[in-house]
Amino acid sequence: MAVSSGFLRGVKLFNLLAFCVLFFSLVNFPTAEARVRRYKWEVKYEYRSPDCFKKLVITINGRTPGPTILAQQNDTIIVELKNSLVTENVAIHWHGIRQIGTPWFDGTEGVTQCPILPGETFTYKFVVDRPGTYLYHAHYGMQREAGLYGSIRVSLPDGKPEPFAYDYDRSIILNDWYHRSAHEQSAGLSSLDFQWVGEPDSLLIQGKGRFNCSRLASPTLDVAKVCNTTNPECSPYVLTVIPGKTYRLRVSSLTALSALSFQIEGHNMTVVEADGHYVEPFVVQNLFIYSGETYSVLVKADRNPTRNYWAATHIVSRNSTTPPGLAIFNYYPNHPRKSPPTTAPSGPLWNDARPRLNQSVAIKSHRDHVIPPPQTSDRVIVLLNTQNRVNGFMRWSLNNVSYNLPHIPYLIALKHNLLHAFDQTPPPDGYDFKNYDIFNVSENTNGTTGNGIYKLDFNSTVDIILQNANSMSNKTSETHPWHLHGHDFWVLGYGEGKFDIYNDPRKYNLVDPIMKNTVPVHPYGWTALRFRADNPGAWAFHCHIESHFYMGMGVVFAEGIDRVGKLPSSIMGCVHRN
Repeated sequence: MAVSSGFLRGVKLFNLLAFCVLFFSLVNFPTAEARVRRYKWEVKYEYRSPDCFKKLVITINGRTPGPTILAQQNDTIIVELKNSLVTENVAIHWHGIRQIGTPWFDGTEGVTQCPILPGETFTYKFVVDRPGTYLYHAHYGMQREAGLYGSIRVSLPDGKPEPFAYDYDRSIILNDWYHRSAHEQSAGLSSLDFQWVGEPDSLLIQGKGRFNCSRLASPTLDVAKVCNTTNPECSPYVLTVIPGKTYRLRVSSLTALSALSFQIEGHNMTVVEADGHYVEPFVVQNLFIYSGETYSVLVKADRNPTRNYWAATHIVSRNSTTPPGLAIFNYYPNHPRKSPPTTAPSGPLWNDARPRLNQSVAIKSHRDHVIPPPQTSDRVIVLLNTQNRVNGFMRWSLNNVSYNLPHIPYLIALKHNLLHAFDQTPPPDGYDFKNYDIFNVSENTNGTTGNGIYKLDFNSTVDIILQNANSMSNKTSETHPWHLHGHDFWVLGYGEGKFDIYNDPRKYNLVDPIMKNTVPVHPYGWTALRFRADNPGAWAFHCHIESHFYMGMGVVFAEGIDRVGKLPSSIMGCVHRN
């Protein structure tokens, strides 16, 4: 039988294609180029009932938490953000994204950009250069606690393995929730007649909680219009799992105040990632997590599949009256709304600090993913966390200096040499180590305000020692989660009591310390960090508790400003230029 020439050409073409497929599967060429991922967001106030209590919250495209950003390593993210808040400015920080080459898009009002004015549209553009679990949230005033936040999940390129296996990937944000607005709270904090924000009304798991509406009973209040437990908005968050499968839960905290524990009834959790870095795996029943931290834990659905289980979050480190936040760990095919047959787990004791410190110490870099720290540092800065009064106002301070942001953002002032924009005297590198008693209220609680910055030599290695102390309430020392913008740092160690600058550095872990961007300093204790000042820009370093940062608990580091490229005009709306 005759064979057509067209058929033969087809066979040859098929063989050539097969050879190409085989060749490209054998060589280590990337299978896909980095992509550009575009998002168009509108930020505005809307009435929502995340814990059954109706209030104005800030939404993104009608949602809180906002949309999850899903990307692969080295993708470019473009977010076109329209501010429809009518009377408020806004800025969004991309928490954990180092902004290498784009320091102006860090999203920190007063540090890296002017705020986005009402009615304006602003475009953020940056590269997500590392896989891991990250966040985004408001960084203007105290807007974060009004609901403006969400998740960023960055995966490895196709075909690249991780050092652990799982079947499904989920993100969960834990949050505390207040019924009073951020405006009311900030006004109270700023008043000479100081009004503390108090304990949160609820705890939310992925934007859902449950407030006891009967607590609102009042002859002058129509409770049903304000608080309705049948509202589907506040039905418990449901995490549905298939029996026998392993789940990667990316658990993040964006609390305004609270340190939390998180547990899943009857299930162990294996910690495998922290702030975008792989962890030498260890097992916990309770995961302690502080505002700004992210963890990945592996959970296997290996319990009795005929029932559902509770997932619960509790406040620790504060003697809080806030009830736990509850979600349903739903074994398919059980009904997702079917409550577990047990009472919710009670959680750890709020004032038992030892397990929290033990978890902090247990976090080490994965043995196959250790990034060795520099063995020595060029500069040591000790930051004493204190509570002070400044001209009668209650403030939080570092080395008795409370921070005020300037009117012109630092990045703009530094790049354009606007020396009048902020105090040119740097804040102190330490405090009176010998005489200061961290365990008692200071004899002199007065402090000062300032907006000077730490200028770091480019590519130098810097140690930061966070020293906790007594607050102005006797026998009270708070847990402070500290977040560094633009960098990851090595966590060299934790300790109890006063840091000994001569002897404690000998105890540092210089072998396999974890790298993070957010870390706690525990009550009456210290935490030692090390980082390289290798990212040109101006970067905030602050307590991630909303009220504490608002009250002055932060500093700014500047490095390599001469290496920063031309600033985009879009960030300079608050600067008058001739």
